[in-house]
Order: sequence, then C-alpha cells, then structure tokens
Amino acid sequence: MNPLSFAVYPGKQGGGVEADIMAANELNTHAFLQSSPRGICKNILLLLGGFETKTGEQWLAFRNDGKYSAADYAKITSNQISRTRSLGEKSLGPSEQNQTIKSRRHFVVKILQGAMSGLAYMHNHDRLHQSLGPASVVLNTIIESDATYLVPRVRDLAFSVDISFSNLEEDPGRLSEGLWRRAVAAGAVTPMEKRAFGIADDIYEAGLLFAYLAFVPFCEAGTMDSLSLQRLLESTFQLDVMATRE
Repeated sequence: MNPLSFAVYPGKQGGGVEADIMAANELNTHAFLQSSPRGICKNILLLLGGFETKTGEQWLAFRNDGKYSAADYAKITSNQISRTRSLGEKSLGPSEQNQTIKSRRHFVVKILQGAMSGLAYMHNHDRLHQSLGPASVVLNTIIESDATYLVPRVRDLAFSVDISFSNLEEDPGRLSEGLWRRAVAAGAVTPMEKRAFGIADDIYEAGLLFAYLAFVPFCEAGTMDSLSLQRLLESTFQLDVMATRE
C-alpha cells in the first residue's frame, strides 16, 4: 500500500464557503488532469480520492511522493551553508567547491525542469496554477547526490483556473475574479486576450520560482528570500532581467 498525504480544508463554520470552493476546485482540477487521454503527468501530485467528515471538513488524499518541498530544500541547504561558516570549518579546496556547486546546480535544474513540465501540462490542458511557488513543488528526495532519482511534482491546485474558451465566455468563477480584474486593467478584453494574460501571469510566477532557486540554495540563511527577490525584480530593477543579473 502506498503511503498517503492529505490536504485538509476546514468546514463552513471554520473556513466559510471559500474553503469548500477551494477544496472542490482542487479536487475537480486533479480529476480533470488525471482523466486526460494523454496520460497522467508524472510532475503533478497524484490525487487518490477525497471525503467529507461529519464536521464538514474536506479531506483530499494524495499519493505521498515526498515530505519535502522546494522551499524546504532551499532552507535546509542555506542553513547548512551558514552552519559550516559559523563553525569556522576549513573551506573546501577549489575542486571540491566546484563539484559541490556543480551538483547543487544540477539538482536545482532538475527541480525547475520538473516544475515547468507540470505547469506546461496544466497549460496544455487549459488550466492555470495561479499559486506556483517553492512550497508548491514537492520533492521525493533532497539529497543532491540522488538527483538521478529526483521527480519534482506540482501541488496546491486550489486556485487553479479553467481557461478553456467556453468557461471564459460563461462563468469564470469566484476564485479567478482577481485575475480577470487585473487582466482587464492591463487592457485584456476578449477571451483570447484574457487567456493570454492568465498564461503570462502563471509564467511570471514560474519566473519568480526560478529566481528563488537560483539564489536561495546557494546563499547563507537569511541572505535572500522570495519577497525580497520579488521586490528587487519589480521595484528596484523594474523587471529588467539583465540589470538584475548585473
């Protein structure tokens, strides 16, 4: 029997109607993606079922493909860097340092490849993620020497949005109201324009995930975080990628 992990949503008394909507949205999105004739995507967490308790809580059961997220991996790695330096341990030789960086870079690239593959699968099936971040990517290992066996999986689909044209023309739903307000404010009017805006918005979140994993696992703890990176990109450098790299 495969071990399970659960996503638990409070009942109406604890979480209001929104919690029920989010639970139903996550359940329906996974069910839709897993019923695709193209097969199940290995880079999206597998839903096994769901049930409601007597108190109204919504429980979604997933196959447990790892207890750590990309955020956990980055935190553990940066803490290791800080601990090593605080203890005053002798630095590694140039060849050892290069090998460590090479292994870490390979591991981070595999995380990103898996996350982007899962996101691309969703987009190809007319679904946005809308909350992609380091905590939304679960890892089956955080041991860098086991990178060969690493399979990142996207999770947290409670805010997923249906961007099929039929849905955009009818009722986009409560969970996507903010997205479509931003789309209209940016000049998107037609369903095609709104759809393009939504995809671009998801890809922007993926870009922030890329920036996070490009920095945090290679820095000491507390040197950089996702909010600081976002402020640097949006405010300081005005989305100028080349200036950010400099």
